[in-house]
Amino acid sequence: MKPTIEITVSPVGDIHIEGVGFKGADCEAATRFLEEALGVVGQRRRKPEFHQQARATQKQPLGT
Repeated sequence: MKPTIEITVSPVGDIHIEGVGFKGADCEAATRFLEEALGVVGQRRRKPEFHQQARATQKQPLGT
């Protein structure tokens, strides 16, 4: 699943931002610019995926 950011605005103007498909702190890093642009964060909930490690990949050049 490709990571996405879902934004919901209620009829009274409340905004809910949710990162879907992220692991670890990647979600907070991905949504930080929205939180900063919108102002004060009322509440932050960390889903179970926050406590999983993001997959790290390493590339090693061949030859030489």
